[in-house]
Amino acid sequence: MIRRLRIKFVCINMLIVTLMLCAIFCTVLYFTKENLEEESIGMMQAIALDPLRLNQPGDRGSGVRLPYFALQVGPRGELMAAGGGYYDLSDQKFLLQLVAQSNADGRQTGVLADYGLRFYRVVTPTAQCIVFADISSEINTMDHLMTYSLLIGAGSFLLFLAISLFLANWAVKPVDLAWQQQRQFVADASHELKTPLTVIQTSAELLRETGADTVSRSRFTENILVMTHQMRELVEGLLELARVDNGLTAKAFSTVDWSKTVSDTLLPFEPVFFEQGLGLKNDVEAGLMVQGSGEHLRQVLEILLDNARKYSAQGSLVELRLERCGHRSCLLTLRSPGKPLPPEELRNIFKRFYRADTARSRDGSYGLGLSIAEGIVGAHHGKIWAEGREGANWFFVRLPLTGGKRPREAQ
Repeated sequence: MIRRLRIKFVCINMLIVTLMLCAIFCTVLYFTKENLEEESIGMMQAIALDPLRLNQPGDRGSGVRLPYFALQVGPRGELMAAGGGYYDLSDQKFLLQLVAQSNADGRQTGVLADYGLRFYRVVTPTAQCIVFADISSEINTMDHLMTYSLLIGAGSFLLFLAISLFLANWAVKPVDLAWQQQRQFVADASHELKTPLTVIQTSAELLRETGADTVSRSRFTENILVMTHQMRELVEGLLELARVDNGLTAKAFSTVDWSKTVSDTLLPFEPVFFEQGLGLKNDVEAGLMVQGSGEHLRQVLEILLDNARKYSAQGSLVELRLERCGHRSCLLTLRSPGKPLPPEELRNIFKRFYRADTARSRDGSYGLGLSIAEGIVGAHHGKIWAEGREGANWFFVRLPLTGGKRPREAQ
């Protein structure tokens, strides 16, 4: 699919480039041809209107020899005068033949292609003056222009082809990445669902057997309930991730007291941290207002606190701070003591279904929380990132304060 998309992109680009090049070169050729004809006819018209330039037949004229000659023809078709440079005007039969062909054309101006001449005729009551101009230089100019246009066009086509190939790879790269991520997402989701489904199926089959005692049946039933609960959490996480990917609705945004939301969210986590032998310290600056969805912003903080609860070192103190950062933003900092993650894992922890500690037994985490948090923060035109230093993993959330840049809203 990506290869076809890349080829389609290149073909469309080259079609547009080809049409533009053809339009440009055709325009240049057309106006050049018109300009040469206009200049030639203008010169011939000036000569035809000045009969004093004409000499007697056989007189080759004097001065600069120009690529034209003029004939003055009487009422009965006799040649009265001929003049001009560049041509031998001694052959009156040939000149009368030219007069006859120009008269047969019937137009005031035209081209005698067999002789490479353009004529311009002015008729008076007593005679007519016909000026002939050589168009060989005009034809050569157009031929050279056509040749150069083809060469430049071919070179430009190849250059734009190379550029289009580069741009196609660059433009399709995000699509390719999204496609790979989608395939990986489906594979990971299928893998996460496969284990609980297998447990449920096995437990159900064992329950169906008549030889199972009451204790075994109770254990099998508990396995089914536990796996069903885990599958429900996974499905709810996937639905929440899908909602975040589709964008938060405009009606969900309002002015939120971010300081109060953080303080209220911390309260139910304090006994949970205490039961696990962890401490929770906070320093929240009051009066920080943001524009967004209070429910979703609370969810971001819950995800970060739950992540700290699971992965902080036993007996450590988790620290949270919310403070103003500059004039238009605020910064939430969460310090989770423990072994600092390497830079590569710090970049990957926000990917879907990624869990840094693969040796940790299943604890109900599917690696979707930080992905959901990243999507919510991004929808609020904020930024979330993690750093590993000073014997801890630090998580940061920067959000614009009310009065700064408004968050993105779904259209």
